[in-house]
Amino acid sequence: MHTRRSILKTAGTAVLAAGAAATLPLSASAKAPFAARQAPAFYRLNLGAVEVTALSDGTISLPLAKLYRNTTETEATAALAAAFQGNPTETSVNAFLVNTGEKLVLIDAGTGRYLGPSLGHLVANIEASGYSAADIDDVILTHVHTDHSGGLAIEGKRVFENATLHVNQREAAFWRDPAERQKAAEAIKTQFTEAHAALTPYIDAGRFETFADDGDVLPGFGSILRAGHTAGHSAIVVESQGSKIVFWGDITHGDVLQFDQPDVTIEFDHDKDAAIAARAKAFDEAVAEGYLVAGAHIAFPGIGHVRRDDSNFDWVPVNYDSTL
Repeated sequence: MHTRRSILKTAGTAVLAAGAAATLPLSASAKAPFAARQAPAFYRLNLGAVEVTALSDGTISLPLAKLYRNTTETEATAALAAAFQGNPTETSVNAFLVNTGEKLVLIDAGTGRYLGPSLGHLVANIEASGYSAADIDDVILTHVHTDHSGGLAIEGKRVFENATLHVNQREAAFWRDPAERQKAAEAIKTQFTEAHAALTPYIDAGRFETFADDGDVLPGFGSILRAGHTAGHSAIVVESQGSKIVFWGDITHGDVLQFDQPDVTIEFDHDKDAAIAARAKAFDEAVAEGYLVAGAHIAFPGIGHVRRDDSNFDWVPVNYDSTL
């Protein structure tokens, strides 16, 4: 009786035997230095007639257990440990490139130079994936936090020089309002400064547009207002030939705790109650419709599905596919 193990063993033995003479070293190999770097971080899949490329801006070690709210640090640490994740937790910052055949659209723009050397690799990974910053026609932000907008400009110059920038209308109004900045906590005032630096070059160049709540951003790109994390936090929706993907932004931070405990929020949420409500709607819809989800802070490439399980919800990463 053939089993999976026996088939693989037989096949492997045949391949090894056939190539043994060619592959045996003439002498013991010399020691090699550690490479000490990862491969370029992009992952590509087709969605109907659309090409989607997940792009890593890098990862950052965050004390997630300390940052979660509506739980204790001890409980959060235990939940992360059960998923073999430490505290602090290495956390992905992802962006996504959508090629429709007519337009090249970037969803979120990474951190730029703001959050340290482990991040800020978005443009390098765009280039590694076969495109360039100059190729991008439009940039859509899920929201304006620095880890999503910091890569838009460097020293007052647009990184995506040929792109028009699109932001939800209430999100743009919030970050551009001097009164909101004035009443914000000091830590948040820094975010207003960084938002101004990111948005202003596009505004001054006449390459800045806003979209309505739940409105279309571009042909083929819709939005769903998921306010709470920020005032105008929005998911971006792309559909093609009966397939659908929803770019979540910051519905979750990580792929463990908030799926089992959706009422857990994070320090970065502007309105924690609204963020909980937005997450509940996002989870329920993703399960009901079964579409692909892309998360900004889910382990790279951040694309997968949501399903229900015995404890609540579960994140199911996309199965790796080397073909297109």
